[in-house]
Amino acid sequence: MVFAHYFPPYPISLDNVDPAVDYYSTNYLDPDGQNGQYSEFGGMLRDRPLPRAPRSAANWRELDLMQEVAQASAAGIDGFSVDILTPAASDIWVADVPAMLLRAAGLANPNFKIMLMPDMHGELKNLTPAQLAGEMAALAASPSAFRLEDGRLVVSPFYAENWSPDLWRMFLHEMKSTHGLDVALVPVFLEAREDLIDAYHDISFGMSAWGGRNPAFNPVTGFPLAAIERVRSFNQLWMQPVSMQDYRPVQKIYDEAENTTNLRNTWQIAINGDADWVQLITWNDFGEGTAFAPSVQHGTALLELNALYVAIYKTGIAPPAAYDRVFVTHRTQSVGVSTFPRQRALAALRDGSVPARDTVEALTILTGPAQVTVQVGDQTTVCDAEIGVSVCEAAIGALDNPEVEVNVRVSRGDQSVLELTSPHRILSAPSVQDLTYTMSESRVG
Repeated sequence: MVFAHYFPPYPISLDNVDPAVDYYSTNYLDPDGQNGQYSEFGGMLRDRPLPRAPRSAANWRELDLMQEVAQASAAGIDGFSVDILTPAASDIWVADVPAMLLRAAGLANPNFKIMLMPDMHGELKNLTPAQLAGEMAALAASPSAFRLEDGRLVVSPFYAENWSPDLWRMFLHEMKSTHGLDVALVPVFLEAREDLIDAYHDISFGMSAWGGRNPAFNPVTGFPLAAIERVRSFNQLWMQPVSMQDYRPVQKIYDEAENTTNLRNTWQIAINGDADWVQLITWNDFGEGTAFAPSVQHGTALLELNALYVAIYKTGIAPPAAYDRVFVTHRTQSVGVSTFPRQRALAALRDGSVPARDTVEALTILTGPAQVTVQVGDQTTVCDAEIGVSVCEAAIGALDNPEVEVNVRVSRGDQSVLELTSPHRILSAPSVQDLTYTMSESRVG
């Protein structure tokens, strides 16, 4: 099964007004928004959910959640792992999102399930086991709450190591003795460390890790598969984290994803390791730049490319290409830019990451061999692409103009099969740092 991590603070809309003047535009994305609270970082976010027109219905929040369920379902995703940030009675507006999401899933697609993921990095870590059990039991009443075939409720706490194994034992006891619920615990650790796997295995049904988001942390051989093998040695399930990228302006850190390399690597680990489940990191955490959800920076292209790997993971084979497609990824600025008129505090490359790079990537999915031409300004790179998936990389190089256009052409002989001009230009003097990879797509057939 494939789940996508749902982060309540970033729904499709925060206020149901014209996207040009909504809270995302005037506060989260504007460097001067929120009374300048994040001005030194150039603003809080660099991307947002794909905007929509205001809805007339009073239940617009629920309708937005139903839309997200439909988007995820269409991309082969089986459910959301909802990040439960606060107790349901909290006066923080995100408190009711998990319950709303459970209702929305039932209305939009009864087969789409919501896995309960209490976030032990925040308020919930201060609850007693009995209190946390009460929170989970209330949500478990929904038929959309994810259960195993034997009826056990799945609870998959994020940052599970913030509670000792003994506290989790007490939680499991409370769920059974007080609420009559058998629980399959699937802890998500920040890292898949051997000491954690050994300490928590006897209370767990399976395990997972939040993982990293660069190819150095996600090699297709070595440690990731070793962690899976360690969990399997206890006859337990493994949920593999799959990710595209990670850029956090406010935390001043980023990973070098090497365009789609990290995405392809993490899927390959899931496939090679025969992972029982997958968790996409994340559906919509725009604060950490990890979102798969349709957005301004990548439209629906990322979700559509990801759907190919979902199909391979589920079936074990790559579906034959029904038509020719090209996915283009690149940043909108060079990583070496160090001065910005509207930002002072800059993000640095995460220790241990692969080196930063300035590259345009054209990933093709073809019905037959072709030639791929990538033009970045006046620089041209030509690659031969095979049937199925191929990757063509082109260095961005020096930017001699204020804006540089990226064009990609796929041809067979003298005939052009596909042409794509990226909607995102590369700027030589951007106003803020933005190390997000954009993505766009073109197809024929």
